[in-house]
Amino acid sequence: MIGRLRGIIIEKQPPELVLDVQGVGYELSAPMSTFFNLPAVNDEVTLFTHMVVREDAQLLYGFASERERLLFRSLLKVNGVGAKLALTILSGSDVDTFARSVQDGDTASLTRLPGVGKKTAERLIVEMRDRLKEVSSAMGLQNFAPDSSQSAAAGGARNEAVEALMALGYKSAEADKMLRSFDSEGMSTEQIIRQALQRH
Repeated sequence: MIGRLRGIIIEKQPPELVLDVQGVGYELSAPMSTFFNLPAVNDEVTLFTHMVVREDAQLLYGFASERERLLFRSLLKVNGVGAKLALTILSGSDVDTFARSVQDGDTASLTRLPGVGKKTAERLIVEMRDRLKEVSSAMGLQNFAPDSSQSAAAGGARNEAVEALMALGYKSAEADKMLRSFDSEGMSTEQIIRQALQRH
């Protein structure tokens, strides 16, 4: 895997750029947050990269900071979010703003991002909370972890999970069925929802 590249920018056409690394031209896609901070053509730059290998293509994404790449990789783990949408999200919101929107459950802010509807915004909030908590230290986010006082008892967590699934567009009976397919004892609301979505 290619984790980082240092080279000369030889082409720039948002969101694509070509980096000359010792005579080899690497084509990369970059979010606008990275693109707008790139130096001029013929200048040197170092980018953190993420490679996606598909059956029909090998795609390389470039990021100005490790924080942006960490968020991009976390977004790829969200149900229904591919590389294109993850790049769009990063183009429309910086890391800290996105993290605050998730922490605050701010669907209105998230739905203003291109390609993010209400259902996707709800899914991002549910699935990204724990993931952002896990990478918060590496991303430099302060006090991101949800307050432990918000943890609900098992029954309450299950009820909250049902409500969240209904907010995502599932019917009450369907949400109940999804939760009956596994033992949610001792799980937090977020863990229950993630497990239900993964099994659905």
